[in-house]
Amino acid sequence: MRSSLHLVCLFAFLLVLGAFASGAKDLPFNVNYHILFGNEHVVSFNRGRELQISMDKTSGSGFGSKANYGSGFFHMRIKLPDRDSAGVVTAFYLRSNTNNDHDEVDFEFLGNREGKPYTLQTNIFANGQGNREQRMHLWFDPTADFHNYKILWNQHQIVFFVDNIPFRVFKNKANIGVNYPSKPMQILATIWDGDNWATDGGLTKTNWSFAPFKAHFQDFDIIGCPISSINTNCNSPNFWWNQKKYWKLSSKQRKKYEEVKAKYMTYDYCVDKSRFSTPPPECFS
Repeated sequence: MRSSLHLVCLFAFLLVLGAFASGAKDLPFNVNYHILFGNEHVVSFNRGRELQISMDKTSGSGFGSKANYGSGFFHMRIKLPDRDSAGVVTAFYLRSNTNNDHDEVDFEFLGNREGKPYTLQTNIFANGQGNREQRMHLWFDPTADFHNYKILWNQHQIVFFVDNIPFRVFKNKANIGVNYPSKPMQILATIWDGDNWATDGGLTKTNWSFAPFKAHFQDFDIIGCPISSINTNCNSPNFWWNQKKYWKLSSKQRKKYEEVKAKYMTYDYCVDKSRFSTPPPECFS
């Protein structure tokens, strides 16, 4: 009897170990992530497979990965706050733990009055230098259901994906003096009050009568190169996202990317002459 029980336990352990080794999905939140702030505004569902973070007048909330990463193909399924979400910023992003010289790669969902489109802003900081905003309207209602948001980050390019469609590309142009994110970064998700800038440049304010504003997250497995005390080479081609096929978009991806930009882009720092009389060097192909 004891031997049979031992075999059952061993088999169960091997199943779990195999699931983790294969990059299993549907992991509980607390395997790879922890709450950063606003604990009283965080609710777990479905045995940790879904997390709700919310914001009211007292506080926002957020969570982050337990590890820092040096490259990867990071993802999250997100359903945004519904109803009147003007002034509310929901974010999914990577950020280094450095201060003035930090690296950061941002998805920022900018809420709006009910019935008006959400704006998805992307931004990139490298060695403390940001001001690289692009904004697009989404071609679906991001409050009605979950959608997939992904960030590919390797030594050649950063690509933002929305439902597997390239949404933005930032190439590594360090050879012409453009800073490129290279520091270990944590995966973060937050919701907070940005009504001084997020909607119509801050003219449209948060309507607190609709609070709390709730965002939902799923898919807590992580595809990335964790930084450990051992000297890890996160640019190694042994990681599949660093292989040559991920150094640039395919021709099919490039075509879709250009279509999305032409149809949905509402702001691009590269053509904002009020901010840059000469476009930054990374803006040139």
